Formats: sequence, structure tokens, C-alpha cells
Amino acid sequence: MGSDKGTVQIYTGNGKGKTTASLGAALRAIGHGWHVVMIQFMKGRPYGEIISSSKLDGFIVEQYGRDEFVNPKNPEQVDVDLARGGWERAEELLKEEKLDMLILDEINVAVSFGLISVEEVVKFIENKPDRLELILTGRYADKRVMELADTVTEMKEIKHHYQTGIQARKGIEF
Repeated sequence: MGSDKGTVQIYTGNGKGKTTASLGAALRAIGHGWHVVMIQFMKGRPYGEIISSSKLDGFIVEQYGRDEFVNPKNPEQVDVDLARGGWERAEELLKEEKLDMLILDEINVAVSFGLISVEEVVKFIENKPDRLELILTGRYADKRVMELADTVTEMKEIKHHYQTGIQARKGIEF
């Protein structure tokens, strides 16, 4: 079990590594016997974290998205429904006494795209049990959410291999 006081962490920005940073925190927590759940919004591909999480006691990754581009200006109903399912699952998990860390992966993007309201996320943070460590990832973190966080880290892109034509690689980007 973690410390008596859980914090709210945010990994945001246009640089690479937001989900990876949250996975590092999860790996550290699992090493100390914590129970960790990651809810992935807007992701439906079998990323490496899905495969490896099934091999780790105390770590569950659940996806609530599809392997399709979500139109930020006009999301399809299926994307709204999937995000809503992930959000309802996250709200259920707040009641889990055994849960030590909850990661809401890409929640900031889901809010930015209008799939989840910022008001819901603010209320979620305000109602978070003291013991729970909460991590929110994704670009476009809302200012109101960042103000409530204890730690905010912005990943800044300086240079990215996509710019030279290197595409997403198995084991690195997914």
C-alpha cells in the first residue's frame, strides 16, 4: 500500500513520453505491492503496455477507444460512447478500497475533444479519496485541472523522428 496521502500528477505537452512516464510510475508502485489500474481513453490498439500488464500482478490496463483517428471537431458517436464507458469505469474505481493508483491515460485529449467534460474531471479530482494516487496524461491539459494537480510535467518536443519519415515502431511507440 502506498503512502497515506495520494497526489494528483499530470503529464502533458506536445512531446513524447506522457504515457511512458505514467507507466514508469505504475511499474515503481507495483514493485511495492500497489494495485494499479490504467484506463486508456481513445486507444484501441494492442499497445505493448496491454501485453506486458497481463504479466504483472497488481496492474490492469483497460482500453476505451478504437484504433481509429478521432475527429477533434466532430467525434463520432462510437468515440463518445467508448469514452463515456471509460469514464464510468473510472468513477467505479474511485470506490475500490484496494486501488492505490489510477492512471487516466489520454484523459486530457478526451476532454479537449469534448468526449468528457472538464467539469466532470474537476469534480473527480475533488472527490478523489485521499489515499489514491491519480495520474492524468495527454496533451492539452485544461488549466482548471492543472490548478488542482500537485505535480504537472510538460513534455516539450524539441525534435521527433516522425519529421524524418520514421513511422511508429512496435515496441517503441506502441
